[in-house]
Amino acid sequence: MRRVLVTGAAGRLGRVTVSLLAGRGVAVTGLDRVDIDRDTPAARMVVGEATDPATVADALTGVDAVIHLAAIPAPMLDTPERVFGDNALSTFVVLDTAGRQGVSRAVLASSHSVLGFAFAPTPLSPHYLPIDLDHPLLVADPYALSKQADEATGAMAARAYGMTVVALRLPFLGGMTGRLAAQAARYRVAPVEGARSLWAYLEDRDAAKAAWLGLTRPLGGFQVFTVAAPQTLAARDTADLLDEFFPEVPRRAPLPGRAVPWDVSDATRVLGFEPDHLFEPG
Repeated sequence: MRRVLVTGAAGRLGRVTVSLLAGRGVAVTGLDRVDIDRDTPAARMVVGEATDPATVADALTGVDAVIHLAAIPAPMLDTPERVFGDNALSTFVVLDTAGRQGVSRAVLASSHSVLGFAFAPTPLSPHYLPIDLDHPLLVADPYALSKQADEATGAMAARAYGMTVVALRLPFLGGMTGRLAAQAARYRVAPVEGARSLWAYLEDRDAAKAAWLGLTRPLGGFQVFTVAAPQTLAARDTADLLDEFFPEVPRRAPLPGRAVPWDVSDATRVLGFEPDHLFEPG
């Protein structure tokens, strides 16, 4: 692997991903709306929109693989038209242009939010727990819809161009001393705030590691993986939380201690993914 394009390279996860790639000796091209700071070891930076075919084609020069992270990450951060439109269009432009230029591998940042629970206008309940890849998508907001479109675009690119495309359904992300600590503190006071996400999380460096595995594991076609830390950010046992917030939802497997109520077994078995940075809420 000679060079990887990272879209959204100036974002929090983008910077961590660029650093991981550089640390493994992989040349990186970053693409973002803003320039990346000098402390982040991107060998080349393209400033522009991931929705623009000419900009993306330029960024893909000499690239073997893509990690597509660029997105508006929540429905309240822009108009519905921009959230869905920009997210879905950027994924199409990046993957379609990559396929036309002979790129053979791509990793997409999908989201646990594609299930529909996180941002639904009216709270939704899972059909069963833990949530696996067979659980139906209950999309009710523009961000979740954009992630559903992203995954469909990944499947399209795999069929159209013979690319290997890996979609990672990511949970709430953050660093150990910043976002994760703050979120855990909120859950300690008001655990209801984590109910829509089922209290799942992943440390930024582990999310970058999952993307690396998506690039390098022997895979083919289009594949989706749910990734998360094995335990929740909540201080209480998962069974107690589910008894309080989802008492009617069937449980298909035991969830001992603070076990995360998402099935991450495919990521463990196929990707070989094991998180290294686990937060203890105390």
